Amino acid sequence: MMKLLVTGGAGFIGSAVVRQFLAETDDTVINLDKLTYAGNLDSLGDSYDHPRHIFERVDICDRAEVERVFQQHRPDAVMHLAAESHVDRSITGPAAFIETNVVGTSTLLDVARGYWSELPSEQKQRFRFHHISTDEVYGDLGPEDPAFTEETPYAPSSPYSASKASSDHLVRAWQRTYGLPTLITNCSNNYGPYQFPEKLIPLVILNALEGKPLPIYGKGDNIRDWLHVEDHARALRTVLAQGEPGRTYNIGGRAEKTNLQVVEAICDLLDTHYPLPTTHSRLTTHRDLITFVSDRPGHDRRYAIDDTRISQELDWQPQENFDSGLRKTVQWYLDNPEWVNRVRSGAYREWIEANYASREAVS
Repeated sequence: MMKLLVTGGAGFIGSAVVRQFLAETDDTVINLDKLTYAGNLDSLGDSYDHPRHIFERVDICDRAEVERVFQQHRPDAVMHLAAESHVDRSITGPAAFIETNVVGTSTLLDVARGYWSELPSEQKQRFRFHHISTDEVYGDLGPEDPAFTEETPYAPSSPYSASKASSDHLVRAWQRTYGLPTLITNCSNNYGPYQFPEKLIPLVILNALEGKPLPIYGKGDNIRDWLHVEDHARALRTVLAQGEPGRTYNIGGRAEKTNLQVVEAICDLLDTHYPLPTTHSRLTTHRDLITFVSDRPGHDRRYAIDDTRISQELDWQPQENFDSGLRKTVQWYLDNPEWVNRVRSGAYREWIEANYASREAVS
């Protein structure tokens, strides 16, 4: 049994990690989250009231509060997921991404280093700082380029990916300079239940259910590798338990799809399980709702993950393929309208309108 400090544990990926640890281990989870627009305690489900779950509403940039959490709860490991993570938001407001992803990570690292340096030798040897990052730090790939490996040079394209690349470099510096036992994982695009509805898959599901346009940037030919969030959470637990300090592990879903293929797959699932209402008689299938909009600045062409290291060294494999994972995801949104209604606040609606309504439709 251990005490695990999870930052961003009310977010999409963080809440999946918290739920898994509480359901499948005897560990205690200290959940630290600022509860910004994407942090939602509803995403923890019954785990929020679990006797081994402790919630702390704390900003990782608040050094005094972070120090208090470390001293009060005495964690054996840290999983750092707290981050601003939406590319479009980083383009319209990059300062928040620098503050949280760079300054916040630096603050957390320095507090963790001070705490770790004073631990008894046995606890000090066991302690781990696991930083969760993204494949977007590597930039983008051409159609025939080999997938990203852990040795791929960094070439971030957006303020978001640049801020995550900066945080990765800070983690490596704290390991190299101070000896802090760190782990880094870089994952591909996540999807699954409880994802905030600004991301592609939940946005398309919810718009389609309401008969609204399904916006796709450019021609929809940008390619992403898709990783189910529960597979990602299992991978993170594996790396924390078995990973070698100072090492990086790429985590992918082995499911490269164009954005258009993803949207069409969602439409086809909804045609089977949730046909368009008769009020949309001019439309025959959900695919008729697809609308191409002008592309965003600096849009990366393709991401792809080579997961050889984690699969061979740590024996991790994804349990979901894209078809099974997407089917479960669509069904979850159909079955959980209460969660959707609570999360879709006025601020969310204003953001969607600001981001998409002003974009010129393209043929």
